[in-house]
Amino acid sequence: MPKLLTELEIKSRLVGLRGWKREGDFITRTFEFGSFMQGIRFINRIAKIAEQKQHHPDILVRYTTINLSIQTHDAGGLTKKDFDLASAIERLLPRRKKKIGA
Repeated sequence: MPKLLTELEIKSRLVGLRGWKREGDFITRTFEFGSFMQGIRFINRIAKIAEQKQHHPDILVRYTTINLSIQTHDAGGLTKKDFDLASAIERLLPRRKKKIGA
């Protein structure tokens, strides 16, 4: 079974994840899409990664809003696996372009 992370490790790993926050024993993030089908396509991409990693997020769909919650259920809290999955999900998102002159 994976080892639970310490509070310090959790805080440190959250710093590197844009938009993710801790809610109890989960890390969560909300994503907004322009249409229902854009959100569903995003979920399908997440599903492929989750299957490869054998680590699956809780997913709540509310029209164009997708809420993800990640926890290592069998460990009863947050482990390295959770942050690895969140990082992989982040790589699915388009990179933000920097403004010229910023």
